Amino acid sequence: MHSSAAALVDDLAAVILQLGTLGAPRQELSRTAAATLARIQRNGPARLTELAIAEGVTQPSMSTLVARLVDQGLLRRGGDPQDARVVVLDLTPAGAELLAQRRADRADRLTRALADLSPADASRIDDALPALARLADALRRSSTSPEVNR
Repeated sequence: MHSSAAALVDDLAAVILQLGTLGAPRQELSRTAAATLARIQRNGPARLTELAIAEGVTQPSMSTLVARLVDQGLLRRGGDPQDARVVVLDLTPAGAELLAQRRADRADRLTRALADLSPADASRIDDALPALARLADALRRSSTSPEVNR
């Protein structure tokens, strides 16, 4: 058990970073690129500005990323039916396929890692998942999250 909230925060942050790095190897996409593709898949077509805000990056950075993803055939540019001046970005079939492959690779990697743990450790992780999901939701809703204010 942790003796202070600060120690818990430090240890949790370290584990989150390790899991993020080890649970889903980068392969050919950065985390921001993968998150951008996943966001569009989940929420549908989006404007560049919306994506930049959602991912906590500058508009020029998102513009560079989007140009690369379009060049790779993972995103396509389209028009907004309500405003012809606006460009909307959507996932291509190749982008959806890449996301599906990344999810399958991550699931395989996590399945193998969980199999190496004791049943007691696997059970503790299972018991902690609801609290971790609530923590993730609280962070998502928080307007003071470092990810949002980068």
